[in-house]
Amino acid sequence: MKIIHFSDTHLGYNDLDILNDENINQREADFYDAFSQVIEQIKQIKPDYIIHTGDLFHRSSPSNRAITFALEQFKIINALKIPFILIAGNHSTPRTNLSSPILKIFENFENIYVSYNQEYKKVEFVDAIFHTLPHMNDETTALSQIELCEAGIDKGKKNIMMMHCSVGTHYLMAEFGEWVFPHAKEHIFKKMDYVALGHWHGFGRVGKHENVYYSGSTERTSLNDKRNSKGFVEIDLDDATNSKTASLFHIRGEACRGSTLGVPRTIEFKEIRIRPIVQKELDCTDYENALIDASDTQNAIVEVKLINLTPLQSIEIQNSDIKKLFPHAMSVTVKREFKHGINDTELTDIEALSLEEFFLEHIKEDSNEKEYERLKGKVQELFAQYEEARDDSL
Repeated sequence: MKIIHFSDTHLGYNDLDILNDENINQREADFYDAFSQVIEQIKQIKPDYIIHTGDLFHRSSPSNRAITFALEQFKIINALKIPFILIAGNHSTPRTNLSSPILKIFENFENIYVSYNQEYKKVEFVDAIFHTLPHMNDETTALSQIELCEAGIDKGKKNIMMMHCSVGTHYLMAEFGEWVFPHAKEHIFKKMDYVALGHWHGFGRVGKHENVYYSGSTERTSLNDKRNSKGFVEIDLDDATNSKTASLFHIRGEACRGSTLGVPRTIEFKEIRIRPIVQKELDCTDYENALIDASDTQNAIVEVKLINLTPLQSIEIQNSDIKKLFPHAMSVTVKREFKHGINDTELTDIEALSLEEFFLEHIKEDSNEKEYERLKGKVQELFAQYEEARDDSL
């Protein structure tokens, strides 16, 4: 039995004011592209089942474009005649009962099964049962639903558990309404052939549990997520049930052994291509002679950290100058870190002396030459009046 597990696709996400050639937010388009790549892989692999463990959309009320894209992709999936089981995550779950759950729009697809009502739902087939536990806002309700899940296990079939939550404090993301699976109930995992998790954006096995995995997200929603590869998980659950046979795992091409339920198992992470995030550091101790390599920043999201800055340098070094160092990057953000040992008095003195200059530089950066010359006189006049008002000798 072959299963494709992916999650946290966050369709509709956008965080940069950059439009592509089709006048669509470029980051939003990146998330659509990542989803499409997974679907293309599914076509090639032809699994027995497809599962998605939450946060299909980035918002519980997604844009028309995000909904339209999802419907087009689900139509493709439905045509494959492969059962697709999908649960709601915290981003796709309304915070009140006033809104209708967005996943309800997929119920009319013949081969798509959705679970979104903040309750346990058993999706059963001839050879497998999918025990779905979508995101739940109420932990007390969640506990009773977990007990229903345990009671629904059928040892005569493959049992796959699907959840969108944190298992253990290591996987906390500090998001609104985050649901943490109770540690006292983790014994249920041993009764499952595979436990598919969503919410945490990095791929990986959870602690000592040999059959419990986060597939990770398909794109990056934060610069802090730059180290994680993105993709999906391919799981093979062998039909053999010899308890003496050890399970076999393939994680990014490396094999390791386990023995959960004695069922031979292969778990392999499949990476997809996404936009790179690159971080650079520029030491301003010798700024004029500092060298920076931009060869790996083609179409990348670039974050530049300026370190060992003095306050005067921070005024003199404009963001526009830094961005020119990466002409082929999609976007460049600049962070500034002051040199150790600079005290508050020095910072205040520099700021007071250079405020007018700093303000003019800011206007110059955001205006054309003609507009700058027009505003320059007004700014100088304004600061002259400000200095007059502060002159105690008058």
